[in-house]
Amino acid sequence: MTLIRRPGAAAVTLLFLLMGAAFLTQVVPYRQIIETQREVATARAELKSLESENAELGADVAALQTDAEIERLAREKLGYVRPGEKAYVVLDPPGTQDHEPAEPAPAPLEKTWVENIWEFVTGADLSR
Repeated sequence: MTLIRRPGAAAVTLLFLLMGAAFLTQVVPYRQIIETQREVATARAELKSLESENAELGADVAALQTDAEIERLAREKLGYVRPGEKAYVVLDPPGTQDHEPAEPAPAPLEKTWVENIWEFVTGADLSR
């Protein structure tokens, strides 16, 4: 039978092992909760966007039931004119198209190991 010569060191080691195990068992579920909350928020935003788009499309469908809207679209999109009217088309001169150069994306900043661990714990790395 062996005696523990340093009971304080054994207790500290055991404490660190227990804290490490507790940390590992709590980080994964916490990350899953954070990820699920983000997915729910994204789904709600998408639902709101789709509902507003659906309302706009419903208004368009209702407007297409009128003769005035059909005539407006025929004139605007197809260039239709009534007998006796004259249609004019105005074109831009060649070479005057707007081409703006795209700005390059900023280079990502290097993060410290502490920031990387914090992002892992909070689930911020899942959003990328």
